Amino acid sequence: MANKVKFGFKNCYYATITEGAGGAITYGTPKKLNGAVSMSLSASGDNTEFYADDSLYWSEENNNGYEGTLELALIPDDFAKDCLGYTLDTNNVISESATNATAPFALLCEFTADDGAIKYAFYNCHATRPDISGTTKGENKEVQTETLNITIRPRADGLVLNHTTPTTTSGTAEGWYSAVYEASASN
Repeated sequence: MANKVKFGFKNCYYATITEGAGGAITYGTPKKLNGAVSMSLSASGDNTEFYADDSLYWSEENNNGYEGTLELALIPDDFAKDCLGYTLDTNNVISESATNATAPFALLCEFTADDGAIKYAFYNCHATRPDISGTTKGENKEVQTETLNITIRPRADGLVLNHTTPTTTSGTAEGWYSAVYEASASN
């Protein structure tokens, strides 16, 4: 069977990226991003077309990954330090500086679907610092969320993402958040 619809979003994790000699990438152990509210990504890239003989002669799509937003209840301090470049002082105060450098990360998440979860791994993500806003509390409490603008670009090897299917092996699906999935050789 195959999924026909999706209707939920949960289980966000991030994993830091370390680039070694020769550009080899290593992913850290995934850390939970609690309070996942929503994610909205738009495909990035364009289509190059060449016309000859009065018709479309050649065409190629340029896949530049995705751009969009990730909305969370609150951005965890660990994520702010690991990926946004914030620092923690000896009094446990987090600081943002104009000289902070952001760091790339992998993003793991899950959409609930009618025939099982669809788990995603996005491999080369960058986030910008969130806007800061709030409103006074009135008669009713209204939750104020925080939104990250994220950009997902292809890795050097071209890989952008992987996601599970209803027929993904149970070991792979169950271990999705313990380590960043690296694809095995395809048939």
